[in-house]
Amino acid sequence: GQVAAQQLHAEGLAEVEAIQLDVTSADSVQAARAEIGRKTQVLDALVNNAAITGGMPQTALGAAVATFQEVFATNVFGVVQVTQTFIDLLRPAPQPRIVNVGSSGASLTLSSDPDWKYYHHKGAVYPASKAALHMYTIVLAYELRDTAFRVNAVDPGFTATDLNGHRGTGTVEEAGTRIAKYVLVGEDGPTGKFISEENTPVTGEIPW
Repeated sequence: GQVAAQQLHAEGLAEVEAIQLDVTSADSVQAARAEIGRKTQVLDALVNNAAITGGMPQTALGAAVATFQEVFATNVFGVVQVTQTFIDLLRPAPQPRIVNVGSSGASLTLSSDPDWKYYHHKGAVYPASKAALHMYTIVLAYELRDTAFRVNAVDPGFTATDLNGHRGTGTVEEAGTRIAKYVLVGEDGPTGKFISEENTPVTGEIPW
């Protein structure tokens, strides 16, 4: 984190700071909230991007329950914990935004379509955790529907990162741009939507 911050400083982004945060630790989340709260009383945006795969392959009959628990702890429970902890800093923002980084591989509609290009890319654990995250996004957006919040699930695309051993076909820059677009969306922008510009370039929205 410190190295990444220094790289951004070199690019002229002098106000970037790295703050330690383990989303699976309540103490770590609270400590990060306290540290950020000492620096600002308003948080404009929250991007929940922390995720692990649990390793591959993941078969429905072979994946261990312990693997499900580990992955859900980061990909779902971590998001819930961070969101609930930081919501009080988000509420005072004039246009607060929450982006939960989802996956088109967790679209129940697409994953059950034999004609979808990733139909045979199945995993029992990681996609299940992301599907749960998508449902949390729907409910969160609903609860905040009469506020200035915009809450969406955004699929960055099949991106080459450490998460997939850099087998992805998209770049980090492309993925970051897709996420940032919905962090910066205006007051008339969508909320409670599932966005995947890789799959639907024109409208961006895909089925849950």
